[in-house]
Amino acid sequence: MTLPSTAHDALTVLASEGHGGEHESLNPLLTGFGALFALLLLLWITTRFNRDR
Repeated sequence: MTLPSTAHDALTVLASEGHGGEHESLNPLLTGFGALFALLLLLWITTRFNRDR
């Protein structure tokens, strides 16, 4: 069994359960802005530690 066929089988099983891969309590906009904030915070921290160069 190859990786693409395994992934396809897994997605087919998830889609057939009727959930569609989404959860009602997850807001995509809030999740996206939360991830953006976390990445910008990590970037800011990295630049603070890299001042000696």
